[in-house]
Amino acid sequence: MSTFRRKRLRPGKTLPNNVMPIRRSEWAAEEVNRPRNKGIYLLPNAFTTANLFCGFFAIVQAMNNRFEIAAIAIFFALVMDGMDGRVARMTNTQSAFGEQYDSLTDMVSFGVAPALVAYEWVLKDLGKWGWLAAFAYCAGAALRLARFNTNIGVVDKRFFQGLPSPAAASLIAGFVWLAVDNKLPVKELYIPWVMFALTIYAGITMVSNAMFYSGKALDVRYRAPFGVMILVIIGFVLVSSDPPVALFGLFVAYALSGYAFWVWQKISLLKGTKGKASDILSDS
Repeated sequence: MSTFRRKRLRPGKTLPNNVMPIRRSEWAAEEVNRPRNKGIYLLPNAFTTANLFCGFFAIVQAMNNRFEIAAIAIFFALVMDGMDGRVARMTNTQSAFGEQYDSLTDMVSFGVAPALVAYEWVLKDLGKWGWLAAFAYCAGAALRLARFNTNIGVVDKRFFQGLPSPAAASLIAGFVWLAVDNKLPVKELYIPWVMFALTIYAGITMVSNAMFYSGKALDVRYRAPFGVMILVIIGFVLVSSDPPVALFGLFVAYALSGYAFWVWQKISLLKGTKGKASDILSDS
């Protein structure tokens, strides 16, 4: 029997001449094709927006020669970037929009902002070598984020392929904060070239194949040994005692850990190959 959208045609009644019956299959197709109002998840995207604000604020402060505040703003962006993903996973509010928004925000906060802060601070004293180093870092961050987006689900989640852009930005911002806080002679010849070397190193390492520990295997929802809490307290004490020195030293160690892990893998592979060769010779 033919049907209308809302009520069934009663027996014994006929349709007017200007009304055509709608089949159930046509009605279902119309319901599927009807546009729906799609919204966004507010909570994780609010943290992402805070990340974007910190990156933009760092650029503005660098233009006003307030480099210490600019460096601190980049570290705040790092905290916000770590929060949005975890909040989205804990509240089950992941979305494709959030992934794209987070990637574009990271390009501003950890790609453009550190490059401009470094250039406005001392790299501009090197002339063309200064802005070339800043561009190399910015391009490395863009390539790093593009590769990360295309390798989701392919690379082991326990490791990052290449130095993460937030860690690279913290390496740059940490050196700026360290130099400004300790009143190092910025106009001396070696300071611009140290910044040049750090910027080039961070840009190249972001697009390298070195594996860096991601920390995603850690789940704070489960119980941990009591010694972990002691380590957390020690970490808070070290960072609060001298934040620029502690944070810069921490990210220098992390930026070198990928190459140290690569060397350890090569040594282990060589030992395993020699062990297999010796077993073959002994069997023969």
